[in-house]
Amino acid sequence: MIEVLKRWDAELFFLINDQHTNGLDPLMYWLSQTEVWIPLFLFLIYLIVVNFRKQSWLIIALILLTVAASDQVTSGLMKPIFHRFRPSHDPALEPVVHIVYDYRGGLYGFASSHAANTMAVATFFYLLFRDRYRKIKWLFLWTFINCYTRVYLGVHFPGDILVGAVIGWLLGWGGFAVLQMLRFRQKAASDT
Repeated sequence: MIEVLKRWDAELFFLINDQHTNGLDPLMYWLSQTEVWIPLFLFLIYLIVVNFRKQSWLIIALILLTVAASDQVTSGLMKPIFHRFRPSHDPALEPVVHIVYDYRGGLYGFASSHAANTMAVATFFYLLFRDRYRKIKWLFLWTFINCYTRVYLGVHFPGDILVGAVIGWLLGWGGFAVLQMLRFRQKAASDT
């Protein structure tokens, strides 16, 4: 069964990776860079400060801890355990993988930290603001774009992305649950 899943994963990978064009290559590479999204991050911090004033530091700290947890689970724990080559480093696939600007990423790719981190952020912010800003759900489009670029660039299989996204989703929920618990305790303490 594992071999069948790996074959499907490789087939889906090439379906996406083979769609490259000279015009899209620079865009996909650019969209995959964390620095590009700094204005988005600053806007999200602004939303926290405007809406939660005194609790802003706690919320920002929990978001940072959530992202750190997602990064450590994927990069610090899973990649060293599973040793699954990225497509860009897989000896059997490397000659036919479309690589952009010779960017290959680290040796191992399971599970995707980009997917985990962006999904954790999107999930946390969605849960935090879903009742205030209906358009906050568009953060999931940011996650999708980020994940798509990773396959397009040849540095992740779709399975790496899927598992990373699930981990990020779970940790985003977990981080938000911790926030709710701390806010409940704080409210209970102030009521007494």
